[in-house]
Amino acid sequence: MNHSIDTAHEVRSGEELNTQNLEKFLQTTLEMPDATLTVEQFPSGYSNLTYLIKLGDKEMVLRRPPVGAENISKGHDMGREYKVLSLVNPVYSKAPKPLVYTEDKSIIGAPFYVMERVRGVILRANDKMDFDEKTMRQLNENFVENLAHLHTIDIEESGLIQIGKPEGYLERQVQGWAKRWQNAKTEEVSDMDKAIAWLIENMPESPKPTFLHNDYKYDNIILDSEDITQVKAVLDWEMSTVGDPFTDLGIVLSYTSEPNDPSYLRNFSMRLPKGALSRAELVARYEEITQQKVPNLTYYYAFGLFKLGVVVQQIYYRYHQGFTKDKRFAPLIDLAKDCALMSARVIDENKVSGF
Repeated sequence: MNHSIDTAHEVRSGEELNTQNLEKFLQTTLEMPDATLTVEQFPSGYSNLTYLIKLGDKEMVLRRPPVGAENISKGHDMGREYKVLSLVNPVYSKAPKPLVYTEDKSIIGAPFYVMERVRGVILRANDKMDFDEKTMRQLNENFVENLAHLHTIDIEESGLIQIGKPEGYLERQVQGWAKRWQNAKTEEVSDMDKAIAWLIENMPESPKPTFLHNDYKYDNIILDSEDITQVKAVLDWEMSTVGDPFTDLGIVLSYTSEPNDPSYLRNFSMRLPKGALSRAELVARYEEITQQKVPNLTYYYAFGLFKLGVVVQQIYYRYHQGFTKDKRFAPLIDLAKDCALMSARVIDENKVSGF
């Protein structure tokens, strides 16, 4: 079954790059003095801006922070993301090869990095998926298996231990994202207040630390166009670190939709056809691969929803403050509220029936 390669389009208004400066910089840095630069933009995504750049016949991807987000969290730290890729790529073949990074804002107005382009299929939330049940199930199983594989990378031998501090990781995550919520809040959301209080009061003991992607989902992976069930590459490493592996699983669950979920959360998530694994089946598959039981599952699922709610609230805040005019951001306030609602619901239901 063949599927179309992910394509770029015309750059959105207000997100243009200084192509003259960029061309000169890349010609010098990549030692391609006579090559001509063309720039397009990948249209999806709500966080860092991603461009397809062609220097002569060489295709690459450029990543830079979104306009107006220079002071919002390390998720927009291009130097850090470049460093993560530089450490992951040698030990994990599905990480794209980083090529160049610069902090020089005079080139395009912000720090940026360039990596190799991996051609393949990226599934988006609104894509029509005509997979048969067998294909969908195999894709889901490979998706979870790849996450489990990431968690087996040796963080000491690879040097990845230097990108984070595993001791106290979960506590810092909850406290840090709670603070980010307060900084980006545009109105009171009682469900989020409830979720934050519960997460602080019921924090479990973390298992042995692993490498974490921290935003593992279908539109952050590239699939093989010739065999859609195979993961070809993993993208968007901006929040990667080392810490509690079950937080990664909680994030995967927060992106997984089921029929009774709140409407904005359900519509935001990938609408997978028959054969897709349920949240409970995803967890069971992860436990089967890792040979490790996931304790306190409700906690990690509630945490994933809480974190997703804060992330989208931060993006909405930029729209609310006028830093971006992108109309896709307007309904994100409702998505943030649904994440909070679902997190509070999961917490309440756990008191009766568990996950």
